[in-house]
Amino acid sequence: MKEIWVFNGSMARFPSGLFFSLDNAKEWIKDNKLSGVLTKYPINTGVYDWSIENGFFTPQDEKHKLPSFIGSFTCASLDHFHFENGEED
Repeated sequence: MKEIWVFNGSMARFPSGLFFSLDNAKEWIKDNKLSGVLTKYPINTGVYDWSIENGFFTPQDEKHKLPSFIGSFTCASLDHFHFENGEED
């Protein structure tokens, strides 16, 4: 297992579901009529490091190496799906 699917509800500060299977995640979202984003995250690495290793991001400024930047970093290149009331957007 090299990745996990994480669901973040549209008004949530923290994830509300973690899934090994995309099908299971989509079924849970549909059954509960949820709105939010389902994103595939790499396991055992940070998104910041993964993005650099895969050529999606190159730090170009000293601020890009600060803990506050790394800790809040996200990458639009991660596979993701948007949902509204349980239906894929």
